[in-house]
Amino acid sequence: MSSLIQSQLRLTLAVIGGTGLILGSIPLLFWLAPATRTFAIFGLPLPWIILGIVVYPVVYVAARIYVRKAERIETEFTEFVGRQ
Repeated sequence: MSSLIQSQLRLTLAVIGGTGLILGSIPLLFWLAPATRTFAIFGLPLPWIILGIVVYPVVYVAARIYVRKAERIETEFTEFVGRQ
């Protein structure tokens, strides 16, 4: 049981770390490239587009990856316990 918990914890930390790295780089982008703060696409400021539209697919993909891998870990654990 502890191996299942450790595997789930590793997966959780990896997904949170990857998502945090991607989303955490957004303020870094605006800080390192000040022109992006005022850049507009179709009349909308780039920060609004990134924060209002781009963030959601990133979170959705991270959630899908987490669920798929968590289910795989649980299936492998169930098969391992069933064999013994």
